[in-house]
Amino acid sequence: MNRLFRENSAGVSFESFMAHALYDKGIGYYSRSISTVGGCGDFTTTAEISPALAAAVASWAAAAMKSNGCRTLIELGPGSGKLAEQVWQRLPMTARWRSRHLLVESSPNLQIVQKNRRGLRHARWHLTVEDALSECDGIACLYSNEFFDAFPVRIFEKSADSWQELYVGLNGQELIAESLRPVDVLPDSTVWRVPFPLGQRVEIHQCVKTWLEKFMACWRGGAMLGIDYGAEAQRLYQRRPKGTIRAYLAHQRLEGAGVYQNIGLQDLTADVNFSDLMAWSESFVGAQQLQTQVDFLSPFADPVSPGDRHAIDPAGAGGAFQVWKCTRNTHH
Repeated sequence: MNRLFRENSAGVSFESFMAHALYDKGIGYYSRSISTVGGCGDFTTTAEISPALAAAVASWAAAAMKSNGCRTLIELGPGSGKLAEQVWQRLPMTARWRSRHLLVESSPNLQIVQKNRRGLRHARWHLTVEDALSECDGIACLYSNEFFDAFPVRIFEKSADSWQELYVGLNGQELIAESLRPVDVLPDSTVWRVPFPLGQRVEIHQCVKTWLEKFMACWRGGAMLGIDYGAEAQRLYQRRPKGTIRAYLAHQRLEGAGVYQNIGLQDLTADVNFSDLMAWSESFVGAQQLQTQVDFLSPFADPVSPGDRHAIDPAGAGGAFQVWKCTRNTHH
């Protein structure tokens, strides 16, 4: 990490810091440190504890593939591979016979974990979604669980006169210090429409916007489903004056100064602004839908299962996670 600041002595944007901490080939968390997802990792996803998630995603995938004749199913960021394995197993036999299953994973460590799953021996792996789409002529149904939250974010704070961007650098004691800098042009986001109080911090997933633009240029038809923690812009920062950025290490949630500790050894993440996702995709896709995880999983949840009960708790994960669906017709 010192190399990042030696090369940028005046400091770097939080987005650059986060990208370095997560994806740098030398020290990045996803590049080098992450070993798995779940009880033996630093964080757990719904896929690890709730059988209802795979059932719901498989039901969506089967219907989507049948309706548009798609023969390729792609998972973005499969984590431990458990969701990919269970979704494939729950598809109708006829869908499995005639379809290919592609996984997009950029983490070398996680790709090894996924390839060790017996239920994924049929699958093929790609480093980018563009590479995966090239295998199926751009026609695919795609799904993800906690994918967009791993993208680096820009952070802004509201001041008396304008919004300022958060930068980080080293102080004299080799500790990371924050500073705010004026911004000439604010990035495209729906958060600017919300009347926030002074001092409010917000995160912008500008890297997601760039990813979507590249992805949409290759995606010719099909459907997509994305599940992540977050909300629409109006609700995202309720009772969160310092924003949503945090770190996870050994299942411990770290905020504030903790975000700058254990660099390269811990996950960094921020809630997803689904208003932005939908606005950025509007010109590329047809119908879009947003629903809570409660509504998405409830028809498949077992009331006896502790994992399912956790996943559909409206005061917990059921309300914190949103499910975004969209379609893309081949004539786009």
